[in-house]
Amino acid sequence: MQRSPRRCALLALLLLVPASSVGAIMALMVAPGAIGQAVLVVTKIWMLLLPLIWLVWSDREKIRIPKPGVRELFDGAIVGALMFTTILAAYGLLGKQWINPVEVRAKAQQVGIVTPLVFLAGSIYWTVINSLLEEYVWRWFVFRQCEVLVPGMLAVALSAFCFTLHHMIELSVYFSDWRVVGLGSLAVFAAGAIWSGCYLIYRSIWTCYISHLMADWAIALVGWHLLFG
Repeated sequence: MQRSPRRCALLALLLLVPASSVGAIMALMVAPGAIGQAVLVVTKIWMLLLPLIWLVWSDREKIRIPKPGVRELFDGAIVGALMFTTILAAYGLLGKQWINPVEVRAKAQQVGIVTPLVFLAGSIYWTVINSLLEEYVWRWFVFRQCEVLVPGMLAVALSAFCFTLHHMIELSVYFSDWRVVGLGSLAVFAAGAIWSGCYLIYRSIWTCYISHLMADWAIALVGWHLLFG
């Protein structure tokens, strides 16, 4: 019996996309601490392994890592510089008035961010490594599955929506001001759409990764200012 590509793509999304929200809910809301962190780790491992399993088992493709081109890296740096500037400008114009640093520090302490060294270590991981893993999951895998379901820009919007879901949960935990949560969610959706658009053009995650890294760098600088500034 021949498999329907659309059904396979929908199944792939249903198996992967909710995992990020489950991990965030458990770690930040239901069971903060060892249990929640354990669930979070399991969901992240699942999200990293599923695309590879799907590639070999369902798509029957070989695992390969394409080399980045100069144009991809250059365009990624341009997009990243624009994101970097936009994030810092938004924080300077609105974030300083809307965000309560005391509230953010309390939430950070709950998840173990208690010293500058811990924050720096976490920032390096999230900026350099996690941004690459997210591009592998959300653009290389999720966006390609969305493309099977809907064409072109609709796939860009759908994958950006999937990418935004768990970030909305995280934002709602760290910030009580609905303006911060709303604007932050909109910014995440826009960033996800831009990165999916980059993947649509280049068929490579490298442009997405470079710009994602620079955006996360700006967020790390904002976080440092809120926690230790």
